[in-house]
Amino acid sequence: MRAVVFDLDGTLADTSGDLLAAANACFRSLGAGDVLTPGDAGTALRGGRAMLRLGMARLGRDGDEAEIHRLYPVLLEAYAGDIARHTVLYPGAMEAVAALRADGHAVAICTNKPEGLARRLLTELGVLGDFAALVGADTLPVKKPDPEPLREAARRAGADPARCCLVGDSDTDRNTARAAGVPSILVGFGPSGEDMAALAPEALIGHFDELPGVVAGLSL
Repeated sequence: MRAVVFDLDGTLADTSGDLLAAANACFRSLGAGDVLTPGDAGTALRGGRAMLRLGMARLGRDGDEAEIHRLYPVLLEAYAGDIARHTVLYPGAMEAVAALRADGHAVAICTNKPEGLARRLLTELGVLGDFAALVGADTLPVKKPDPEPLREAARRAGADPARCCLVGDSDTDRNTARAAGVPSILVGFGPSGEDMAALAPEALIGHFDELPGVVAGLSL
């Protein structure tokens, strides 16, 4: 079986609002107030540590990795406690997933979000059961851009890892697919969408309506 494997943050769902809120909870604990703004959505989708580094730099504490290390579990706890207040699935995402499944593709998720948080988020969004497998940042000893999480997601979905593609929104996803020797499809509708073409993916989509046709045109 062939598989279409999705990244989560910035690809299937815009999670930036809840991620930024969790980071700002950390900065409020320092007495600094809300340091990050909605304009930092692109940084949010690169993960918790990226947000903490940006915020600490704005506080004049650039390079304070010890404090970032201390705050990271605080951020995760805040995020877990309110994980889906602002998060929304991108338009057409689940319709595309349904169409891919109807075409005989296995669908799975490979994310650098911790697996437990990814499961909680997908459960709250009501879509966990639409995916045959989920591999998170801590599922294996390695995470993206190492190719093994992508391959493992395909395996767990019952597919041949050599016959999959990765749908994502970052250079991490592009590099993961390249390392695995499979195609990447990058989305152009996220906060960093204008940068995706420069990564030279096998395909670029501007809306999930395009995805089933693009997948059909790949040699998986």
